[in-house]
Amino acid sequence: MIDFAGISAFEELPEALKAAERQTRKAIADLGDKFKPSTSVNDFYPPSENDEWTNGMWTGEINIMYELTGKDEFKSKALEHVESFAERIEKRISIKNHDMGFLYSPSCVAAYMLYGSEKGRDAAIAAADYLISRFQEKGQFIQAWGPIGSRDNYRLIIDCLMNIPLLFWASETTGDEKYRRVALAHFNTSIECVLRPDDSTYHTYYFDPDTGKPLYGVTHQGNRNDSAWSRGQAWGIYGSALAYRYTRSDKALDVFNRTLDFFLEHLPASIIPYWDFDFTDGSDEPRDSSALAVAICGMLEMSDLLDRPGLRKKAEKLLGVLYRECAVKDPAISDGQLLHGVYCRKSPTNDARDRGVDECNTWGDYFYVEALKRVVTPGWKAYW
Repeated sequence: MIDFAGISAFEELPEALKAAERQTRKAIADLGDKFKPSTSVNDFYPPSENDEWTNGMWTGEINIMYELTGKDEFKSKALEHVESFAERIEKRISIKNHDMGFLYSPSCVAAYMLYGSEKGRDAAIAAADYLISRFQEKGQFIQAWGPIGSRDNYRLIIDCLMNIPLLFWASETTGDEKYRRVALAHFNTSIECVLRPDDSTYHTYYFDPDTGKPLYGVTHQGNRNDSAWSRGQAWGIYGSALAYRYTRSDKALDVFNRTLDFFLEHLPASIIPYWDFDFTDGSDEPRDSSALAVAICGMLEMSDLLDRPGLRKKAEKLLGVLYRECAVKDPAISDGQLLHGVYCRKSPTNDARDRGVDECNTWGDYFYVEALKRVVTPGWKAYW
C-alpha cells in the first residue's frame, strides 16, 4: 500500500486548470470540425471522424471546459458535436458494440443536462434503446462486441460498467423501467463473473450461447488471462461507484471497496500504474496514466456519495501526482491533456496489438479534466 502521508498535496490546481483550458483550446484549433481519435500519434491527435468508441469523451472534455470556464465557445462546439452524434445513432454509424455510454453520456446526456438540448436527449435515448437491444436473456448480460448473438463473441467486458449508467439515466428521464432492469441485470452478472476472490478482475467473460451458463474469463488487453489489466480494474472502481449512485446497493459498495483496495495496494512507488498489475517497480513496461485518471474519478464520486473526506483527500493527492508526472504543460509537445497512456499493449499471451503505447488517449484526457472539475466542485453531478 502506498504511503499517502508521503504524497504532497495538490497545490498546483490553479495552474493545472489553466493548462487544461489551454490544451482544450489547442485541440479545438488543431481539429476544427473533426474529432480526436482514440489515441494521439507522437502526442498529437490527427483530425478524425466520429467513428470510434472514444469520440464522446472528446466532446465530454469540451463540456467540462464549459463548466469550468462558462465560455460560450465551448458550449457552441459541444452543441455542434451533438448534431454529429444524433446522425451517428440515426444512421447506425460504427455502433456494433456496447459503447453507447462512452459515446452518448459525456456528449448528448451532458448537452441535455447543461444546455437543455432536446436533440441530445433524443439521441441519448436512441443510444440506450440500441444498448438494451444487445442484452442477452441467456446469461443476463449486454454483449460487448460483434453481431448480436454471435457464438464467438458471446461475452461481456468489464468496460461496460461505464455504459450502463446511460440506462439508469434513460429510465430516470423517460420513466420507463426497462432500461434500469437491463442495467441491474448486467451489473449483477458482471460482478458475479469478473471479480476474482483476490479482488482483481477479468477483462472479459464468456458464456454458453445455448444455455447462458458462465464459462470462463480471459483477457484481450491485459498481460494474461489471470492478470489484472490496470484500466480494467479502474473501470471496476468507477463503474461500481456509479452503480452505487443509482442503486445504493451493498453489492456495489462492496465491489467499489474491493476493486479500489486492490488497485491502491498494487500501485508502484511512483504511483502511475503500469498497463497491467503484473508489472511493478523496476519494470521497463509502459505505464497507463489513463487508468489512474479513471480510478481517481471513481474515488471522488464515492467520496461525495458516502461523505468520506479521507477518500477525497487521497484522490486529490493522486491527482496531484498525475498532474506533476503526466499532464501536458507545454502545448509545443502535445495537443492532449495527459501523456503516457496505453490503449493496447501486445504480450505473448494476449490477442491485442501495440496501439497507442506511451501516447495521449481520449479517455485519459477526459477523465483527467473530469477529475479537475470534481476537485473544484465537490458534489458535482457527472454526465454518467
